Amino acid sequence: MSYKQLALAMIRTGVFGFGGGPSVMPLFRHEIVQTYKWMDDDEFAETLAIANTLPGPIATKMAAYIGYHVKGVKGACWATVTHILPTSLAMVALVSLVAIISESAVINGMIGAVTPVIAVLLGVMAYEFGKKAVAGFGWILGAVTFAIAFLLLEGVDIHPGVVIILFILYGLFHYRLVDKWRAKKKDVSS
Repeated sequence: MSYKQLALAMIRTGVFGFGGGPSVMPLFRHEIVQTYKWMDDDEFAETLAIANTLPGPIATKMAAYIGYHVKGVKGACWATVTHILPTSLAMVALVSLVAIISESAVINGMIGAVTPVIAVLLGVMAYEFGKKAVAGFGWILGAVTFAIAFLLLEGVDIHPGVVIILFILYGLFHYRLVDKWRAKKKDVSS
């Protein structure tokens, strides 16, 4: 793993990460899991879940952790800088043109054209994470946990970090609960 590879991965996620935040995660996954294979899907999902619970921009936290994972503390600094520097420079260069750009039909057309691509990327990532949930929990519990998460996030409007922490805590005890349930079921049938 070289600093050049780390920089290229972070520059690509920073430059092509239209919209920031969660919309950049499919790009991170592509670079980290598929292109460079620094993590597998499970480790990436765990890292993403933990990063979501911490305050601050998710993409910057992911860049820092991935850099740390690959090259330690220096890698964390390098990945963070190479992820945010290109877009920071672009923002400084474009700040004087904001009024013109915001009313431009061309820019509005570009944004409109990219939005469906981002929606599909997020949908594919959600589908893949959903498959993992079903593989780990089964269809019934996977659907139940999805419904509970949806209810807590959209119905009750609990902060996503709190919901993630609750589900992490549940995950710590899930297999113990399943083993106890199976043991009781076996005792009843015996």
